[in-house]
Amino acid sequence: MMDSRVYFSLLVLFSALFITTHCLSQPEQHAALFIFGDSTYDAGNNNYIKTTDYYRANYVPYGETFFHRSTGRFSDGRLASDFIAEFAKLPYITPYLQPGYNQFTDGANFASAGAGALAETNKQGNLIDLKSQLSYFTKFERQSIQKLGDAGAKALLSKAVYLIGIGSNDYAAAVSANSSLGPEEYVNIVNGNLTFVIREIYKKGGRKFGIPNLEPMGCLPSAKAVNPSNTSACFQALNDLTQLHNKALSEVLQKLANELDGFKYSLADAYTALSDKINNPLKYGFKEANIACCGSGPFRGTNSCGGKRLSNKYELCENVSEYVFFDGGHTTEKANEHFANLMWSGTPDITGPYNLKALFEL
Repeated sequence: MMDSRVYFSLLVLFSALFITTHCLSQPEQHAALFIFGDSTYDAGNNNYIKTTDYYRANYVPYGETFFHRSTGRFSDGRLASDFIAEFAKLPYITPYLQPGYNQFTDGANFASAGAGALAETNKQGNLIDLKSQLSYFTKFERQSIQKLGDAGAKALLSKAVYLIGIGSNDYAAAVSANSSLGPEEYVNIVNGNLTFVIREIYKKGGRKFGIPNLEPMGCLPSAKAVNPSNTSACFQALNDLTQLHNKALSEVLQKLANELDGFKYSLADAYTALSDKINNPLKYGFKEANIACCGSGPFRGTNSCGGKRLSNKYELCENVSEYVFFDGGHTTEKANEHFANLMWSGTPDITGPYNLKALFEL
């Protein structure tokens, strides 16, 4: 007869093996976060592709407020997507191209600075456009099946939240190149590519999408610096195009919700949120909303922060917490945190029909 102590030891061993095997084959009971987009959300993917320093932020003074080193994020610290990960009790989502990536049950970041919804946007930079980001997500799907099994991968992808921020570079390129396409036609092409990617993610099991609209691009320091009217006003042609996009985006998402069973989305109004910070900086604890903290030229809007882009000379503010913009095209960590809070728990007038908190809890 087996000794009771031996029996108990074997029982504990087999139980431990079962629990370990089960945990490895199933995703944890939290919703993962998958991130697609441009420099607004790129946490460092461009560090690992063959591009130029123009499309990278892996040098000082980027990252020094929070990380105390440059990580590839286009800000002095955390991005809005980093705060969303914190709110969801997730670790910061790793760039998918980072060597040794293995963050399968938490999600992945596919965003690439300079990227557009259109493959031809900033094509000379060899960036990861939105459809190429989708290709990496497809690769992730195959890897997750290998790691978690079919059922585990399916559960992971269906419960996840998909954050997509794209389009700014497409419209900046259209204005600077004086595109021959009419504004509405161009907007339809951009949103068409975005819609295609959303539908493909939906086919793979994705149901919950966070898609902020575009900020007032004509009011960025970089846009003001090249405003052909040579005034301190916003670049109105760029704002007009952005507003046209935002109206079409809202209609596209509503159409998808009507067509796709189980499709849920959160549309955060980045345009209104940033406009209010620019027009009423003191209301949000800022002192400067027109001039960037880092850069050169008018409004410090010339893209020279860090000295590795358009010029090796740049100015840097003394107190970044007083500024809405860190460089000519990107907001500071403090501004990012404010917008992340609106995305996470904003009311329907600014974030709807769901906020991200509700999507994570669904």
